[in-house]
Amino acid sequence: MPIPEEVTGDEIDKDVRQELQSLPKTLAEDVARNLVMVARLLDEDPEGAYGYSRVALRLASRVAAVREAAGFAAYANQKYSEALAEFRAARRMTGSVELWPVMADCERGLGRPEKALDMAGAPEVHKLDKAGQVEMRLVAAGARRDMGQLDAAIVTLQSPELASNSVQPWTARLRYAYADALLAAGREQEAREWFAKAVESDRDGSTDASDRLAELDGVDFVDALDEDESADEAGESRGTTSDDEAEGDGKG
Repeated sequence: MPIPEEVTGDEIDKDVRQELQSLPKTLAEDVARNLVMVARLLDEDPEGAYGYSRVALRLASRVAAVREAAGFAAYANQKYSEALAEFRAARRMTGSVELWPVMADCERGLGRPEKALDMAGAPEVHKLDKAGQVEMRLVAAGARRDMGQLDAAIVTLQSPELASNSVQPWTARLRYAYADALLAAGREQEAREWFAKAVESDRDGSTDASDRLAELDGVDFVDALDEDESADEAGESRGTTSDDEAEGDGKG
């Protein structure tokens, strides 16, 4: 797959670069450039990212960072079985528990929420950092919802992190998930309050909390482009009517 000339491979994280030092220099550069493309495209073009991840995997399947990147690319394309296999491989290579929450979420994607809940109660969770533990809580709540256990999902999300007034990288997503669960349970007023709190903490627009809040408040957003098109269509319609009427008058 083509890679822009300006992508050198030096853009990757230093820890990944260190992992790649086990490879011959030219090969390491090729792998690094493909990993850069995976990272660049993962959000906006998941299919493209997946393509580059497969190239990197073919070149260096014994590098943990490559297996992890391949896992996230597969995950972004909802290829959960493949993603889980890659994450497991990366974990075997590193011994790290960092990928535990996303592995559990893959189990959800495969229609096995019970397995995700088992993982949420496993000893590995205690080894996660705070961000990882919050992520695991989000996955567990999602698994509860998958099983139709709305009240249990709400309780799962109730935590010191949710109650805290300090804003952390995970705060907006945690508040959003809680608001969404409340809404699903028919607790609309509480949901509105938590969507508002999610908006306050969502500094990088990682959720659509503002849209959900507006929806609850009955606010309708009209796309300016759609509005212009509607006006043009109305104008054309009026023009056609006038022409028809003029022709009718001429015939009379």
